[in-house]
Amino acid sequence: MDGFSAGRAAMPGIFVLLWSTGFIGAKFGLPYAEPFSFLSIRFTLTLLLLVPLVLVMRIPWPSPLALWGHIALSGILVHGIYLGGVFYGIYLGMPAGLAALLVGLQPLLTAACAGPLLGEHLSKRQWLGLVLGLVGICLVLGSKLEIGDALFAGFGGQALLCVFAALLGISLGTLYQKRYCTHMPLLSGTIIQYIGASVLLGGGAMLFETRQIEWSSTFIITLGWLVLVLSIAAILLLMALIKKGEASRVASLFYLVPPVTALQAWWLFDERLPLIGIAGMVIALAGVLIVVRSTKKTAPAD
Repeated sequence: MDGFSAGRAAMPGIFVLLWSTGFIGAKFGLPYAEPFSFLSIRFTLTLLLLVPLVLVMRIPWPSPLALWGHIALSGILVHGIYLGGVFYGIYLGMPAGLAALLVGLQPLLTAACAGPLLGEHLSKRQWLGLVLGLVGICLVLGSKLEIGDALFAGFGGQALLCVFAALLGISLGTLYQKRYCTHMPLLSGTIIQYIGASVLLGGGAMLFETRQIEWSSTFIITLGWLVLVLSIAAILLLMALIKKGEASRVASLFYLVPPVTALQAWWLFDERLPLIGIAGMVIALAGVLIVVRSTKKTAPAD
């Protein structure tokens, strides 16, 4: 295998590795800014870079104009509620690795919702994956349960609700985008999604936060990483993968995000799970993998 082929083969794994650092970036940056304010700045800077890029590359904008509303709404769900919920959950004390695992159950919830919303029926293997995912997440949460003043070790029920809202947002957003935004140009469509998310998060910052930022070197570096690497480089890499026909491979590797995040959080922040929690993570990820692979097998051919 030559260098070019090796680089191409590594691209999906690199994408997943980059994506997993978003949870770590939240952990690094949130001591210096409140969640909605943090994300509003991130999206504003991203838009300032992406819009000129789209214009220079002459990438077409979505058409017809009515599609813009669907794309903006999908952005509110996929970026606004998803990232807002994750960042607020971590801000309230949830470990980054656990947040990644909870929202990593998105394929399970999406499969469960696809029946009533899209008329898709679950196979026996998909039901098995859903049950395994539920058992696994109960083991992980149970391993963090404390009898005492706090509901969970280091974080309360509000953090859990925030991350479950993020899970619901990314799941419903995925289904909505699949139904209404299938043919949107990825990069220009992403700009419209970021605009929709910015309106939601900017409003949240204005209503519920002090909007005070501590411009430390750690915050600036973290913000730069999230803007340049996550919001731009990862999106461009995804575009390249889709162009090369590797999108399905990326989707199948997404289940690796939670354990990769957990390893990074353990190394950087000493976040630990007891043995039963680790077992629960493995079971939950196995459930996700079963659902993802079963969905591929039952999907109709193009």
